[in-house]
Amino acid sequence: MPEEIIEPELRICDPHHHLWDYPDSRYVIDEYLADASGGHNVSSTVYVECRHGWRKDGPEATRPVGETEYVDSLAGTSSESMQVAAGIVGFADLALGAAVELLLAAHLDASDRFRGIRHMAAWDASER
Repeated sequence: MPEEIIEPELRICDPHHHLWDYPDSRYVIDEYLADASGGHNVSSTVYVECRHGWRKDGPEATRPVGETEYVDSLAGTSSESMQVAAGIVGFADLALGAAVELLLAAHLDASDRFRGIRHMAAWDASER
């Protein structure tokens, strides 16, 4: 059943979404735009890393910059009413220590939309 739009003029920032295109799972920009245009006034979004689009070569530490580059290139497909990936949250391996500064600089060089990092600290392979 469709959701009632209570304040259709209220501008909304979607603060967390992903985009990916894997052989067995796909959620790309056109699908996101269709989902976000259901009546709510989503005017901007923040893309959060999901380990997609990493560089295939080059130094291991800077491969996550590929995802920032990928999302920045998609941000140009935004409509006048919605700025997709107005902010980008990328990945940085905090175990790099001081060397993480080079990775952060590379993210910043890759996109002026880059705002910060996410380094997930918990993961469990169990079925629970």
